[in-house]
Amino acid sequence: MTMRDKEELKREIIKAYHFRHATKQFDPDKKIPEEDFQFILEIAHLSPSSFGLEPWRFLVIQNEKVRERIKNTSWGATGKLPEASHFVVLLARTKQDTKYDSPYLRDHLQNVKKLPKDHMEKYLQRIEEFQKSDFNLLDDERLLYEWASRQTYIALGNMMTAAAQIGIDSCPIEGFDIEKMNNLLQEEGLLNDGNFSISVMVAFGYRVIEPNPKIRRPFEDVIKWIK
Repeated sequence: MTMRDKEELKREIIKAYHFRHATKQFDPDKKIPEEDFQFILEIAHLSPSSFGLEPWRFLVIQNEKVRERIKNTSWGATGKLPEASHFVVLLARTKQDTKYDSPYLRDHLQNVKKLPKDHMEKYLQRIEEFQKSDFNLLDDERLLYEWASRQTYIALGNMMTAAAQIGIDSCPIEGFDIEKMNNLLQEEGLLNDGNFSISVMVAFGYRVIEPNPKIRRPFEDVIKWIK
C-alpha cells in the first residue's frame, strides 16, 4: 500500500465514524441489499474474541412475529422495529459453554481450531488459570456470562463500523429487561436450552433524519500518553 493509498483509507474510515450515529428512525421502504448485509455478518464472523473461543451467536431476526414480540418486550427496540431493514440479537454463551472444562470449549479447540491433543490440554489449563485466578470468573456464575458478553461488543462495534463504511446506518440496543428477553427467546427456541443468554441487540437500515454533528469530549481529555 502506498502512502497516498493509506492516507486516503484513513480519511475514509474517519469519514465513516462521523457518518455513524445511533439511528433512532429507519426508513421502512429501504432494504439493505443481501450482499451488503452478508458483508456485515462476515465482519462479525471474523471478529476477535478472548482465547479465540467465539462465545457468541448472531440471530438475524427477520420473522415478523418475532420482531413484533421483541418490539413489545424491549423498550429500546420500540422505535426501531419493524422499520429497520435488518435486526440482530447478539447472544453470549453461558457458563455451560464457557467454563474451562465445558464440552463446548473442548470441541471448539479440537474440531474448530484443530489443536493437537497435548497443545489443547495446555491451552485448557491456561484458560482454567485465567478463569480461576487472573479474572476470578468462577466466583459467581454470572461472571462467565459477563465475560462472554464483553466479547460480543467487539463484534458489535466491528459490524457497526463496517456498515458505516458502506453507507448503512445502525443503532445498538441495550434497552431491555434481560430476563424478559431471555424468556421470549427461550419460548422461540433460540437459546439452546440455556447455552446462550441475550447480550445486546442492533438494528440496521437507512436513516430518515440527518443527525446533528458529532460531539465528543476534548481529545486531550480522553487520550493520555504515559511516557
